[in-house]
Amino acid sequence: MTFTEKDLQQLKQIGISESDVQRQIENFKNGFPFVQLEHAATIGDGIVKLESDNLAKYQAYYDNSLDKTIPIKFVPASGAASRMFKELFAFNENPTDNSPMSKMLESVGNFAFSDDLKRLNPTPSKQELADLILNEAGLNYGHLPKGLIKFHYYKDGSRTALEEHLVEGAHYSRDSENVVRIHFTVSPEHLDPIKNLVDAKKGGYESAFGVNYEISYSTQARSTNTIAVDLENTPFREPDGSLLFRPAGHGAILKNLGALDGDIIFVKNIDNVVPDRLKNTTYQYKKALGGYLLWLQSQVFDFISGIEKGNFNKVEIDEFLKTQYGIDSTSMNRESILSLLDRPMRVCGMVKNEGEPGGGPFWVRDENGTSSLQIIETSQIDLSEPSQAAIVKDATHFNPVDLVCTLKNHQGERFDLTKYVDPQTGFISAKSKDGKDLKAQELPGLWNGSMADWLTVFVEVPVITFNPVKTVNDLLRPEHQPE
Repeated sequence: MTFTEKDLQQLKQIGISESDVQRQIENFKNGFPFVQLEHAATIGDGIVKLESDNLAKYQAYYDNSLDKTIPIKFVPASGAASRMFKELFAFNENPTDNSPMSKMLESVGNFAFSDDLKRLNPTPSKQELADLILNEAGLNYGHLPKGLIKFHYYKDGSRTALEEHLVEGAHYSRDSENVVRIHFTVSPEHLDPIKNLVDAKKGGYESAFGVNYEISYSTQARSTNTIAVDLENTPFREPDGSLLFRPAGHGAILKNLGALDGDIIFVKNIDNVVPDRLKNTTYQYKKALGGYLLWLQSQVFDFISGIEKGNFNKVEIDEFLKTQYGIDSTSMNRESILSLLDRPMRVCGMVKNEGEPGGGPFWVRDENGTSSLQIIETSQIDLSEPSQAAIVKDATHFNPVDLVCTLKNHQGERFDLTKYVDPQTGFISAKSKDGKDLKAQELPGLWNGSMADWLTVFVEVPVITFNPVKTVNDLLRPEHQPE
């Protein structure tokens, strides 16, 4: 593909190299290979189940480490919540009594934002109500980010999803000096309203929980966008002739994650929160996952130190890698083991599969025949292949995006996270713009291919710790309602 001088100037302005764009175009032409599932990860075979004594042990390990550990809570906050209200937008354009949204509007008093609606119009029709929820003359929820949507009702005032993360952070990501560090990735157009909400609310939560918040923000760099192409794999152009670039999915915020200067990072999506009455289990398991990770890290650092000093027990290391990571290192030499150990680490919560959509934990075999634990999305799997479809059917758990990570090496230096990405795990999707079909490309997912070469452990966590809000009707589930 040959680019014009104007194209090259556009690439320079965005911060994308010509070679990266050429590689993206080749990906469109060639596609991404499907992963090769070996078998599903299950309890005792890739997924750890923490019995009560270990649950308590790792919680205590985490608490006792806080005098020398800086935790950060990392929340990938979404763009506009338009997908959450997709069906309500459809109802607003074509109101019908048999729409699921018609029944939702009959239950509007059960939403945490119902009092706000009553103040705007005490007796609205269903269509007026839908309009009040969605548009700027009302709550404008169809155009706000999920973090600013009121999720849960409390007697002293309803809370937004973002506020629930402030509350969570006060209970498991506070350091020994009661500083709570939370980082939100946000869309540029939502940065100011999110900052305004935090500034308005954090003082009350600081007083309630005896903490001080250090809130930071970042936006997705334009340089992580990917080029769009038409159905012939030719770059898609805007009416003015410029190239069209699109956001490349949550894998694009790998740089945001890698820039954090914390010792342990808790990763959780903006919409996965519950009311206070259900939070204790989340707190227990967050601390246990964190404690388990810090214990694993201490073992790994000790092994690295021993290897570097020429004083190490290979049998002990082999046993550790086999027991904790399912890795057979018996045939590896000193340099290979050191390379294997010296990398980012994560412990990922997994919940029993009860029909929720999402990726899951699998043993995957790479092109070299090496098996590893990976979080795999269904789009990465060739479900037309009977053996692969059977493995998916046998899966017992799925990924709720409940991660705890360490991003620094044994010398306290941050890893370059881009070195541990599997570039073959992106995917291509069909989109349209101005009525024209196009193809878009997403980077390897943040907790999928972007972390493919991390040291990974999966741990079962209770289903109650996973209660995402994907549609507005999810807020009517018992877990999101007051007692």
